[in-house]
Amino acid sequence: MIPAESPSRSAPGAFVVVDWGSSSFRGWMMAADGAALAESRGGEGMLHCAGNGDGGFAPVLRDHLARLGAPEGAPVLICGMAGARQGWAEAPYIRTPTRLDALHEGAIRIDTPGDIRILPGIAQAHADRPDVMRGEETQLLGVTEPDFSGLVCIPGTHSKWVGIEDGRIVEFSTYMTGELFSTIAEHSILAHAVEAAGAAPTDSQPFQEGLSTALAEPTALTVSLFRLRAAQLLGFEQRADGAARLSGLLIGTELADARRRHGPLRSVRLIAAGALGRLYEAALVGQGLDVTTVDAEQASRRGLAKAALAIWRARAAT
Repeated sequence: MIPAESPSRSAPGAFVVVDWGSSSFRGWMMAADGAALAESRGGEGMLHCAGNGDGGFAPVLRDHLARLGAPEGAPVLICGMAGARQGWAEAPYIRTPTRLDALHEGAIRIDTPGDIRILPGIAQAHADRPDVMRGEETQLLGVTEPDFSGLVCIPGTHSKWVGIEDGRIVEFSTYMTGELFSTIAEHSILAHAVEAAGAAPTDSQPFQEGLSTALAEPTALTVSLFRLRAAQLLGFEQRADGAARLSGLLIGTELADARRRHGPLRSVRLIAAGALGRLYEAALVGQGLDVTTVDAEQASRRGLAKAALAIWRARAAT
């Protein structure tokens, strides 16, 4: 686990960084050395701001800047869905291959008083394997060195596997693993077989069996999903085991495909948090991989700070 930085609480605020997701806002007041001084968070994500004519992006940001005690005129750098087409202003995608430490060069400036900028997303513009990310690129910047080469996994609603060579994103794949779990658990016949609210213990037998099944037969996912329901109807398994087995099947299928795409896996840098992070870590370690885990929120904050310092280094140092 990469350690967190120590906040310089006596230092003056130099700039503000914001991770603005679809359903959440997380902002930090930062010192000139990139240490976090204060934070403010809320549920005013992109969907809230874009759908509320009286509560758009600018008023929400002003409210959080006040909570942070940001100095008048403090510059702001934003990543995430605020830069989507339906967000505050579209920050066009940068195409792969691209260097992570040049991410700040693609930031757009908002047409509003003050210096407010939004980082771009990254696109894999290949007709045979099109893909996009927005927000994860900032996390990647936060957990990699300029010369880093390796594989990074970012679990979530739409999990990412990213290949990086000498600090340059060369290829990535998105898996709808988290969204599939929610859809299957809530809107399919398996809603009767899965207690979606229950978090699966990493050492639970159903999770491990689901993982092993998917890794051994990744093309048989739909068969395995129906067998989950059938096993309960026939008394071989309990509903309480459904979430764990479903998690194992879906994560195992994702891991099997990542192994196929990237060849024999030896090590991976995992950007994750909470119960989902623990499941992925257990799955990866169980396959004999050397896993370095970094907290997802810490990765976002570090990446934003790196990009902000690259933009405003001269101003932050004065």
